[in-house]
Amino acid sequence: MVRGVMQLLQWIFTVWVLITILFLLTKALPNEQQLLLRFADTAGSRQGFSTQQVAAAQQAARQRLGLTEPAFYISPAPHSGASEWRWHWNGSRNQYHRWLRALLHGNLGQSYYTQESVTALLVNALGVTAPLASLAALLVVGLSIPVGLWLAARSGSHWMLTVLLALDALPLFVIALLLMMLLASPDYLSLFPAFGLSAEEEDAGISSILKQPAFLILPLASLVISTITEPAVQLAHALRHEAQLDYIVTARAKGLAKMQVLQRHALRNALLPTLTLFTELLPNLLAGTVVVELVFALPGLGRLVADAAAARDYPVLLGGVLVVLVVRQLLLVFADWLYQLADPRIRALNQ
Repeated sequence: MVRGVMQLLQWIFTVWVLITILFLLTKALPNEQQLLLRFADTAGSRQGFSTQQVAAAQQAARQRLGLTEPAFYISPAPHSGASEWRWHWNGSRNQYHRWLRALLHGNLGQSYYTQESVTALLVNALGVTAPLASLAALLVVGLSIPVGLWLAARSGSHWMLTVLLALDALPLFVIALLLMMLLASPDYLSLFPAFGLSAEEEDAGISSILKQPAFLILPLASLVISTITEPAVQLAHALRHEAQLDYIVTARAKGLAKMQVLQRHALRNALLPTLTLFTELLPNLLAGTVVVELVFALPGLGRLVADAAAARDYPVLLGGVLVVLVVRQLLLVFADWLYQLADPRIRALNQ
């Protein structure tokens, strides 16, 4: 019980530190003036608006975006002349305190540009990304186990290992573009749609994906091909190590085939070091969806975060990164639980 509470506190602290650092980094970027110009009437200034009117428009934009308060609890301020600076305590009247308080109430803020709720944008984007990343993770787990068994059991499997390592060396966007050119091009095989959902369907989220599974095939294939090598090769090495131990030699002496021994006796022990890779699949695949959603024009979380970063839409960017951080930390907790479930020795140590 105490250990579980400590793990929960450690998890909360880790997420808090990471999102705090990211928040401060977004505030430290020297591009506030460019951001304000997007909201002030700069077109009017070119038509004869005075400098005072442009400054007033920018001040209104600052108030609209919540940039009038200091960024954090402490900030440098001039003291005894502009050449001398000292740290000033701002109290709770700062952007970070207001953002964190809203976050604790489940409010991620509003987009700078569309004024839509960040939560609504993330939920809609996750309706595309969650099934894509989850299906890719299931396929990688489901395929890497038989591939790892085959690599460990067959002495002539060097060609497959070479192919896997060659695919692993290719960047994800190269794999995605190759699949698109080969399987979604009229010049070769036009078997699948080359690009994502239409503008009318982008707001439908998961329902549009479920109605049109053909749009998922090439993105899924890209994610699986770029991810399967590491867990499959790791499992094959672990199985080869287990195959040299005494209990495997005894099982082979009883007349069992090598594949049977690996499946029935060695696989469970060999999966232990591979569990970490499996639990890191989903956050890694979430990062990979940024690429495939841009290549295949899917309106998911990856494209939303990439567009927010390019447009400096910081509330959306922070919300998207927060989702990835929470998922990653939850998966680490899940990995610890899997270790205890798979290995009784770990359970005994934690009791």
